[in-house]
Amino acid sequence: MTQLKGRKIAATKGTDPYFFLLQALQEAGLKGTDVEVVNLQHADGRTALERGDVDAWAGLDPLMAQSQVDAGTKLVYRNPAFNSYGFLNAREKFLTHQPELARKVIDVYERARVWIGEHPDEAVELLASEAELAPEVAAVVLKERTEVGVSPVPGDEQRAVLERILPTLVREGQVRSEQEARTALDTLFAPDPYRPASLTCSTCPPPARVRRHGAW
Repeated sequence: MTQLKGRKIAATKGTDPYFFLLQALQEAGLKGTDVEVVNLQHADGRTALERGDVDAWAGLDPLMAQSQVDAGTKLVYRNPAFNSYGFLNAREKFLTHQPELARKVIDVYERARVWIGEHPDEAVELLASEAELAPEVAAVVLKERTEVGVSPVPGDEQRAVLERILPTLVREGQVRSEQEARTALDTLFAPDPYRPASLTCSTCPPPARVRRHGAW
């Protein structure tokens, strides 16, 4: 990472890869101002890297995996500890008026998560087909860079990630004030979250569709 000082790095500001980049630079003793961040959308960042317009790109999958497989792009730094999590979010009004529907969504999502863990090869085939990805790319995304073994209930681990990037959100002007951000964080997690039904899907049919996650 120290070799990137003074270099051009493509990233989409305000997104997970951008916050990943800032954390990685900080770990290497660098600041965001020590590099030239070229604010590009994810797909454009990939193109810029492959054309040689930038020296590095903070990206996400499946674009990152596609670039590695199709263009021979090299992954120079990876640190899962800097990843943020994907969340299922809902308005309180919706949860109040449609609790059964919300539970159904969570249970189906959990069923898919368990099924992927128990059927990785079939999950790769399904992802490749539904997302129109090359099987090699789908394998990198699911088998190398997607963690399905995390608890489905948000808790301390997820809060710790948000706590870590909160100062960055403040510095980057992504939130109006640190106090507002901390108040939101304190009320973000339900005090008694719904826990999905425990499922073992060894004999379950596969979910109808699997949507891909961004992952580092």
